[in-house]
Amino acid sequence: MSVARNKVIAGDYNGKMVYDSSGMVHIGLFSGATLNAQTVESYEIITDEHRKSAASGVGRGIVGGALLGTVGLLAGALSATNVSIYIIAIQFNDGKKSLIEIDDKIYKTLITACFNKPHNTSYATVDYELL
Repeated sequence: MSVARNKVIAGDYNGKMVYDSSGMVHIGLFSGATLNAQTVESYEIITDEHRKSAASGVGRGIVGGALLGTVGLLAGALSATNVSIYIIAIQFNDGKKSLIEIDDKIYKTLITACFNKPHNTSYATVDYELL
């Protein structure tokens, strides 16, 4: 079974862990970077793999088999959860670059964090003569 390493696999911050905490994605525990709309200039999905989790399928198959016999065994095995692994190239605003491998949970948090730009609180002026 493949599991995302949730770490930087090349470039700046190489070897540091990638984790999410309270809706934010971070590289490194004590030193590193936060990945959000203010720090990330751009990102590109290099690969995304979707596989069935073998451990999930075996566990579900055993439970299904114990409860419903052969049919339950097959149904449980076929209902294995999907495991997603993403390799993403990150370009930071300060010129640093990292290649990260992350799971689906961190990927969703990253996409949300990089999408949310700070709102401009100034009000637009309206030229009423044009209306």
